[in-house]
Amino acid sequence: MEDIWKRDEIESPCVNLCVMHPKAEICMGCFRTLDEIANWSSFSATARESLIKELPARQKLLKPMRKNRKNIHSPK
Repeated sequence: MEDIWKRDEIESPCVNLCVMHPKAEICMGCFRTLDEIANWSSFSATARESLIKELPARQKLLKPMRKNRKNIHSPK
């Protein structure tokens, strides 16, 4: 009966940690932009796969920013 809910789509990378980095404008949980999150369901399998491959590089870019959290919220 559980096979009914299985799909042949690439799963969303969402990890339910939905916090947007204020400078990078990337979710600190899944490393996608708001547009990518909003449009995920309409992306083709190829587009989803391509995006999934980009996420580790985004994660590496965001890590140094996360370590220096006091600068994230400092006034401009």
